[in-house]
Amino acid sequence: MQPSQVAFRPRPQALRLVNTQTLSRESWLNVRKQGIGSSDAAAAVGLNPYLSPLELWMIKTGRDKDLPKPDPFDEASPIYWGSLLEPIVARHYTKHTGRKVRRINAVLQHPDPDKSWMLANLDYTVSGNEEVQILECKTAGFHGSFLWRDGVPEYIQLQVQHQLAVTGKEAADVCVLVCGQEIRIHRIERDDELIAKLVELERQFWRYVETDTPPPADGSESAGKALRFLFPQDAGNTLDLSEDIHLSDAFADLLQVRQEVADKQEKEEVLKQRIQQRMGDASRAIFATGSVSWRKSKDSTTLDTARLLKEQPDLMQRYPLTRSGSRRFIVNS
Repeated sequence: MQPSQVAFRPRPQALRLVNTQTLSRESWLNVRKQGIGSSDAAAAVGLNPYLSPLELWMIKTGRDKDLPKPDPFDEASPIYWGSLLEPIVARHYTKHTGRKVRRINAVLQHPDPDKSWMLANLDYTVSGNEEVQILECKTAGFHGSFLWRDGVPEYIQLQVQHQLAVTGKEAADVCVLVCGQEIRIHRIERDDELIAKLVELERQFWRYVETDTPPPADGSESAGKALRFLFPQDAGNTLDLSEDIHLSDAFADLLQVRQEVADKQEKEEVLKQRIQQRMGDASRAIFATGSVSWRKSKDSTTLDTARLLKEQPDLMQRYPLTRSGSRRFIVNS
């Protein structure tokens, strides 16, 4: 008796939501607001080191008008160089592996109506290869290269797993150009268990978008920036939270943490001064676990604006510069 064989059922293919070949950048960004793209995945679940769920929520709900945005034409921006070098990275991938790649030029959408908010932009697909079907191209400068020391950074792995979830594909290669001179290729296999968890966490974030409810701030620099732009002005009123048990506990914890930080900073200063006193005029000191340097910086020349304005007070009226005020968070106990 022959053992029964189960026919392999390929996963449904992603839907082509929008063709991007002639789409302007502004229109493309607006399309991205209709769902969670692959580059949004890590931020949506709180694992992007550069973008918090709160700032991503502002973008998805159209509250990002005043947020600073990267200029894709700024030659000092990683985005500019990433876009410029992407086809070069792809060509070197083909050179190193012999695999042909092609662009998709579309925003893809998950074929399951229950996951229609899952979108993806692919850099390239790998043609006619059973082992790998997607190519993600990256560039990493000197500082960014440290994130790649142990392989593909977690937030990039989530981006790729999101792509595999949307497309139904089995594997992707991540080809990264490190410091402009070294190509590294990493294989990422589809992980259905991780994808299931990722989808549910992304779904929770998308509910925040659909209900217009801000997700909790996570303590990151990105979340702090989002709060400053969400609430740039104070209304002059006082909010009584003395009966709010949870926030009163948070305030008590804040006072305790601030005291602990102050104590640590005082101890740090004592230890630093002990070492400085022993070093005297030495430039460097070596210890069993490391070293310190204590060198004089070079002299610099600046403009004495106070004296200039005293001698020529009319300059203030001729060249005024207004700096926007910001809200200060002052703790009283």
